[in-house]
Amino acid sequence: MTETFTLTLSSAQRPGIVHAVSSFLFEQNCDIAEHQQFDDTQNDAFFLRTSFVSSGNLDIDRLTSEFRSVADKFGMTFSFNGCSVPRVVVMVSKMGHCLNDLIFRWRAGNLGAELVAVVSNHEVLRPMAEAAGLPFIHIPVTAATKPQAEAQLLDLVDEYDADLVVLARYMQVLSNDACRKLHGRAINIHHSFLPGFKGAKPYHQAFDRGVKQVGATAHYVTPDLDEGPIIEQEVIRIDHSHDPARLATVGQDAEALALSRAVRWHCENRVLLHGHRTVIFS
Repeated sequence: MTETFTLTLSSAQRPGIVHAVSSFLFEQNCDIAEHQQFDDTQNDAFFLRTSFVSSGNLDIDRLTSEFRSVADKFGMTFSFNGCSVPRVVVMVSKMGHCLNDLIFRWRAGNLGAELVAVVSNHEVLRPMAEAAGLPFIHIPVTAATKPQAEAQLLDLVDEYDADLVVLARYMQVLSNDACRKLHGRAINIHHSFLPGFKGAKPYHQAFDRGVKQVGATAHYVTPDLDEGPIIEQEVIRIDHSHDPARLATVGQDAEALALSRAVRWHCENRVLLHGHRTVIFS
């Protein structure tokens, strides 16, 4: 039985990196199934994602240890990932379109992730989560209880052994401390009218301005609100016939599409963080 593994790495640009990687995998009796690389000439940086298969017994810890000499030679930051499916905790508030879409794709087997729990500051979406067989944990949040609520959230991430937290229209702002603890493993989605149309009723604001496209942005969560490294964006054309309600419906479609792609790409180790940017091997 063959198993699929993935190696991702980044380093400064240097000749011989691809040869070193392929030679190492050949020595491990591995067969490369998919290979992508990107040379960032403006920043003298190199990025690589290689998916490979092996019919033997491969151990991630052993691979990591034995590859370290290669990585040190080229100054690489690298990670080997096995075939286990990442575990995801989804956070929501009252809007269910993104959660519903994630559940559908998870059940269809094309999300690349295993949903393990739903956390919310409201009870509204409990029926949707429980109908899908997912544990639903209600954590009310007020200004006074926010530190305790976030501590409970982080405990749940550990309890469910979650690899990723997805804010699927969760309408509470995470503290700087929580953002740092979830660095690189929390994804948020929001409409792309920001920063132009802030506050309440953004679709009404957009309608009043006569916008001609509606979009959404999926990004990693950072202490800079809605400004984390962008993973995916979706844009849908509209026209003068779209009233605010239709704008919101189109916007929800864009949010669901962008978020599901971002989750799948992250879980398939196709996203490499590079400062405030990302390299996506889609």
